[in-house]
Amino acid sequence: MKIICIGRNYANHVKELNNNIPKEPIFFLKPDTAIQPKGHPFLIPYFSNNIHYEVELILRINKTGKHIEEQFAHKYYSRIGLGIDFTARDVQKECKAKGLPWEKAKSFDGSAQISRTFIEKSDLKLDNIDFSLEKNGEIVQKGNTKEILFSFNQIIAYASRFFTLKIGDLIFTGTPEGVGKVSTGDILKGFIGERKMFKVIVK
Repeated sequence: MKIICIGRNYANHVKELNNNIPKEPIFFLKPDTAIQPKGHPFLIPYFSNNIHYEVELILRINKTGKHIEEQFAHKYYSRIGLGIDFTARDVQKECKAKGLPWEKAKSFDGSAQISRTFIEKSDLKLDNIDFSLEKNGEIVQKGNTKEILFSFNQIIAYASRFFTLKIGDLIFTGTPEGVGKVSTGDILKGFIGERKMFKVIVK
């Protein structure tokens, strides 16, 4: 399985990092070794002094497809989860300054927090999904799918031009504004609406 992550899909997040609004989806990949083991704490890696949280809705692909037309993309996922794309912001900044790829800032072991459960999309209003992240009991990120630049169907159709999507693949769909640094002892909780999707302790 593979993890496809969409960048710059919420305009306010694009602005907070002083980036440009994209004209088409931007994506990168994480390996399956990036998945944080269920129930394990997130360990701050030794090579970074500035790990950021980025909460994101996640699509789980349930059907193999290539060159999927946007009008049929809804058939390729049935459940939605929540996760964190942990990012070594200092490493990423250094790589960008040198014009180098920045997978090592995004794809390190444990960098993909994924909720234990996924919600049936039929139980959600896809164009109006609220989600949020709490850090030590305080909301630090809030998003809603009304704000995304590229819809779920657009993302699936676009990604499938380049990769065959397979059953079990995961797509992180982008983060809203409010990303920030984690420190040892932080407790992060993610929510879709009022439903708690995960809890992770930072060590």
